[in-house]
Amino acid sequence: MKAITTKYLAPTNTRGARIKATAGKLSATVSYSYELSDEALHFEAVKELVAKHSLDWNISKMCFGGTETGYAFCFPESTIETQTI
Repeated sequence: MKAITTKYLAPTNTRGARIKATAGKLSATVSYSYELSDEALHFEAVKELVAKHSLDWNISKMCFGGTETGYAFCFPESTIETQTI
């Protein structure tokens, strides 16, 4: 299953606040934009990750949920079907 996690990076003395997206060993970071909602901002980081690494992932219908440090984005085709007893 492909999953992308995002997290907020606090500003430092030399850099402003940022959002970092990670998928395995791949990562990308975007500047924090106060014009966007929290979810939209984290999704911008996901889009940057896909563009930066030229991934052929269709992110147009991703599912997401909150985590302690940000969000987790996954694909709707990544499902588990269970059988009832």
